[in-house]
Amino acid sequence: MICKKHQTLSVKTSSEEASIALGQAIGTTLTGAAPVLTVLLFGELGAGKTTLVRGIGCALGITRVRSPSFTLVNEYHTGRFSIAHADLYRLEPGEVEDLGLEEYNEAPCILLVEWPERWENPPTSEVLKIFINAAGENERVFDISSTGETADSVLKNLKEAIANGKTHSSPGLQLALD
Repeated sequence: MICKKHQTLSVKTSSEEASIALGQAIGTTLTGAAPVLTVLLFGELGAGKTTLVRGIGCALGITRVRSPSFTLVNEYHTGRFSIAHADLYRLEPGEVEDLGLEEYNEAPCILLVEWPERWENPPTSEVLKIFINAAGENERVFDISSTGETADSVLKNLKEAIANGKTHSSPGLQLALD
């Protein structure tokens, strides 16, 4: 059996605006993606998960992304597909299954999940995993990996966009290629 190495990317941002710009770059790459993809966002409280989602939403035409902390899942619709933004922070692992998140993988949808470690059975294919770590007061390090053909394509396109300066705000983004 041949084990394929996951695609990876590390990006450092120096401000909230740069983190939003990274989200916009991710969102721009998602516009050309097949409409079934899950983005799992890992990070401590205040790491910038919702900030990144705001940037992604902006690139996809969503003017106001709200934190789903109390509603658990917010849905948005574009012309081509839906976007579901889930926040699992307040849930116990067994409660997550009651949300039916797997149903979003059956329709044209991009599913963005904050606190995915509470989800016992997340998808294992067509997934972007984004680990966000604070590297200072305003600095963040985003370690992004992909699994699946569509997710790999999205990550490849994101690497190229950042490397070529084709982002909304490249001054605050620092790319660290593996």
